[in-house]
Amino acid sequence: MTQNNIEQWYRQIIMDHYQNPRNKGLVDDDAYHTIHLKNPSCGDDIQVQVKLEGEKLVDVRHQGSGCSICCASASMMSELLKAKTIQEADEVITAFKYMVSDQPFDEDLIEEAISLHGVAKLPPRIKCATLAWTAVSDAIHEDK
Repeated sequence: MTQNNIEQWYRQIIMDHYQNPRNKGLVDDDAYHTIHLKNPSCGDDIQVQVKLEGEKLVDVRHQGSGCSICCASASMMSELLKAKTIQEADEVITAFKYMVSDQPFDEDLIEEAISLHGVAKLPPRIKCATLAWTAVSDAIHEDK
């Protein structure tokens, strides 16, 4: 696959998650940890909910508005982290943040989220890509 084909494939993945977000919509349930974050520089506004059973993330949800990168990233994050342990989720979150910061990372951990690798070349968009990931990290480490 040529570099151009890879980039086109990545764009398709991003647009699919933006137009057809997975796990979108919040639930009214006190068992969920909810974090609300905003990116004042671009207007991204997202809420992330996580339901934990012991050390396992049994559900990850999101709701909000923002650019295609922010919304697609939240969708990918919710799919990737569901059913992970807190430790596994932390490893995936770290790998994702390393990727968008153009640092070495484990590609196997982030699966489809590799499609957001190009954000590393767009420093103002890094916060767009990481907003949901920061929110979920805050949620799983929040003292309830």
